[in-house]
Amino acid sequence: MSDSILVTLSCGTDNPNRATRALFFAMVAKKKGKQVVVFLLDEAVYLAKRGVIQHMRAATGDSADDHLTFLQEYDVPLLVCTPCAVTRQVTEADLVKGARMAKGDEMIDLACSSTVLSF
Repeated sequence: MSDSILVTLSCGTDNPNRATRALFFAMVAKKKGKQVVVFLLDEAVYLAKRGVIQHMRAATGDSADDHLTFLQEYDVPLLVCTPCAVTRQVTEADLVKGARMAKGDEMIDLACSSTVLSF
């Protein structure tokens, strides 16, 4: 099994349960000593926009913001699909700490060398 985990997420506030779960499993992987990268696609790019994730919770009561804060504290990269963000008018200046724009070729490179969890 790979020590690198790529979490891809394509939903955001449109599915808070799934989005929160993805961040939860990214956090769990990091706690287990894995090298973790989160790649946000489609509606998930909104999660990287400052102020959006603060009040989002899963049905279990888990806070997406708590999971994101953990990932930020441990410098887990949060990659935001550039074309997805541009289409949704999310700019680099809008992004939370630890997030940056990235293109599909970077995601493919990461996927080729990681275990991929897709949400």
